[in-house]
Amino acid sequence: MGGESTTRTAPRSGGTGTAANGGRLGQRLSGVAVALGLVLFLGGFGWAALSYRPYTVPTSSMTPTIDAGNRVLAQRVDGDEVRRGDVVVFRDSSWVTGSDVVKRVVAVGGDTVSCCTDGKLTVNGKQIEEPYLPKGTLAENQDFATVTVPKGRLFLLGDERQGSLDSTAHLTDAAKGTVARTAVVARVDAVVFPWKGGLKRPTGFEALGTLSQPGPLATIELLLVVGAVLVLGGGAYGPIAKRAGRSRARAARAEAAGVR
Repeated sequence: MGGESTTRTAPRSGGTGTAANGGRLGQRLSGVAVALGLVLFLGGFGWAALSYRPYTVPTSSMTPTIDAGNRVLAQRVDGDEVRRGDVVVFRDSSWVTGSDVVKRVVAVGGDTVSCCTDGKLTVNGKQIEEPYLPKGTLAENQDFATVTVPKGRLFLLGDERQGSLDSTAHLTDAAKGTVARTAVVARVDAVVFPWKGGLKRPTGFEALGTLSQPGPLATIELLLVVGAVLVLGGGAYGPIAKRAGRSRARAARAEAAGVR
């Protein structure tokens, strides 16, 4: 009789205590995971909202980098932060009234820019490699005289040089086609719809000076993904643990019935 009591009671007592301790620890870890995940996800979302603005590019003047109708994310920057090779969003009523314009900066204040030498853009006497141009096309559809960019201004071109209404279309203006740095409102970091990802670095301009560093978009994406995984994983713990507990209970009852 005593042997039967020992055989039936010891497994029940030990198993129940272990399950209870494990359940409490799991619930605490689950709660921490959900809380941390929410902090990361909301923090990443808030960072993105403060740092970036979405734009839809209506024309094909930046093809193939950005096609007509593409949705881009542009980092909010000061005009003073813009460097050669950047694709920027700016506003200039002498170009377009009441609308944002997206073009690539090819020269900054103090630079001399001309085209073309062996079919390539020339800045400060250096031929610029531009791999982002449509394959097999020249840097410009016609030669233009050398322009010295005034201090505090930018010279901008579209990547689709044959049809882009860019600085070359405004060479007869008082500013010789240049745009004030203060007109820049953002720098394009990535094409997000349809997804093309981050823009390639304009390495052809490296010989002329430091290039802009990529924005925080990659870090923000990581925060959002990790946060979402923690929230979903932590939230799923309860139902999974409950189902596992039921399975263990059924197994324990079956074992006890077998001992009887």
